[in-house]
Amino acid sequence: MTTTFWIVILALPVLLATVAATWLGLPALSRQQRPWIRRVFGLPVTIVLVLVLAACGRATSEKTVRKLAGSPEALKARQEVELANRDVIAVWDAETPLTLGLVVLEDVCVGGTAKELFLPTGSDRYKIKCMMSVAAYFGADPRRMADTIDGVLSAGDRTGPPIPFNHEFHYARAVVDYYRGKAGDPQGPGTGEPKGLFSAGTIRLSWDQVRSGDTGEVIEEPRPCSPHDPPVRRYLREPASTSVADLRREYGMVFKITIPVTNYFTVWK
Repeated sequence: MTTTFWIVILALPVLLATVAATWLGLPALSRQQRPWIRRVFGLPVTIVLVLVLAACGRATSEKTVRKLAGSPEALKARQEVELANRDVIAVWDAETPLTLGLVVLEDVCVGGTAKELFLPTGSDRYKIKCMMSVAAYFGADPRRMADTIDGVLSAGDRTGPPIPFNHEFHYARAVVDYYRGKAGDPQGPGTGEPKGLFSAGTIRLSWDQVRSGDTGEVIEEPRPCSPHDPPVRRYLREPASTSVADLRREYGMVFKITIPVTNYFTVWK
């Protein structure tokens, strides 16, 4: 915006001079002269507008993105969000019957685009935006599904927000009854085995379907990501050598929690 300010300051005298010449030098204009005056008057205005739009509308350079992503403000915000997410995972590991086996963190900073004239997405409004996504994978015994999910709900009763599912969640209780053999499909007849718990804006809990045989859905491996390139892109897989398939072989099945993506640092244009 500093560049835009100076462009306007430098162009403004030209505009004012043109207006003064128009009003003071030519007080009486014929009908034929008026279109010419409008063109002369409009030219500086057009120049100013073009320069301002050009200054405001450029995409953020890669150099600027890297500089902002490595700024003290970004580093502080990044650390706070990562620690908060790790604290949540630690609560799940300590309070539920699940056994933590794998954590995947992806952290990316993207630069703003050039001015969007058609189908705007809002990405032209910022210089940089940084986002973090975190998922954790746990092992569990498929023969104890009812007790495991009920244990998650009991943990939610104790902890609150870090584990947003508790016994007040009617659908969750129906899922426990389903795995105890006390009730049919939780979502209604014919809907089949449940595969997760979700409440808008909170952690998503999902798991391998263990009653559906070969047709049941299972937790997939983490998707491949771009190379680790801090501070613009960070990709952490802990432990690096562990896969979802490894957890399934060791424990029998896999649960996954997906923490909502956090937009933790933005610099507006």
